[in-house]
Amino acid sequence: MTESILLVEQRGPVRVLTFNRPQQRNALNSALIDTLRAELAAADADEQTSVVILTGSDPAFCAGLDLQELGSGGNTLLKVEDESIPVGHPWVPLSKPIIGAINGAAITGGLELALACDILIASERARFADTHARVGVLPGWGLTSRLPAAVGRGFARRMSLSGNFVDAEEALRAGLVTEVVEHDALMNAALALAETIAGNDQPGVRTLLASYRRAEEHVVDPALQAEKQTSRAWLETFTPDRVADRRADVIGRGRAQNA
Repeated sequence: MTESILLVEQRGPVRVLTFNRPQQRNALNSALIDTLRAELAAADADEQTSVVILTGSDPAFCAGLDLQELGSGGNTLLKVEDESIPVGHPWVPLSKPIIGAINGAAITGGLELALACDILIASERARFADTHARVGVLPGWGLTSRLPAAVGRGFARRMSLSGNFVDAEEALRAGLVTEVVEHDALMNAALALAETIAGNDQPGVRTLLASYRRAEEHVVDPALQAEKQTSRAWLETFTPDRVADRRADVIGRGRAQNA
C-alpha cells in the first residue's frame, strides 16, 4: 500500500497535517499541492477542528517546488498559479489559525508556505532560504510581501538576492519565528500552543484573526498584486529547461550551506 504524501492526524480540536515525501525533502509536486489545499479546506470546514498545525516528515519541512517535475516540464507552476486561489496565497485563507511547526529546511516555496501560516515555531534544526534567484523562478505566493513584513526590508532582500540559508536562532532574532525548541520537543510545543488557542472562545479567535487580516489589507493587497504582475510577466519568458540546467548546482550549493 502506498503511503500518503500528506499525513492527517486529529488531536482533539487540533488537526496536524504533515508533508510526507521525506526522500524528496517534502518537495511540492502537483499532487502534494492539490492534496494540501483539499485537506486545509476540509480542516476549515470541520467544526471539531479549531487549529491546524502544518509540519513535515524529517529531515525537512519543505524544500519548495519539486525541481525534477518542474525541470521536466511538469505543471507545478500551473498549480501555483491556480485561479481558484486568491492572489498571493498558496491556499484559500482559513478562518482558523495555522501554526507552522518548522522541523527542518523551509526553502523557497516551502518558505512561502511557512510565511502563510499565522504563527511559526522552529526546531533547532530549522533552516530558511529563498532560492528563487538561484533557480530562475519568481515567487507567486506572497513572499515579497510577507517576508519583509516578518523580518524587515533589508533582511528580506538579503535573503532573496543571496539565496543563503538562515538558521533557527537567526530566524528568531529576525522575527521570522516566535520560538525555537529542541527538535524532539517541537510537536509538543506546537500542540501546547494550539490547545491553548483552541481553549479560547472560538468565535472570538476567528473574528480577531479576521480583524488582523483586514487591518493589513491596505498594505498587503497592493503588494500581492504587484508580485502577481511581476510573476506573470516572468512566466511569459520562462522555460523548464532553465530549471533543469540549474537544478544540480542549486541542490549542491544548498546541501553545502545546510551541512
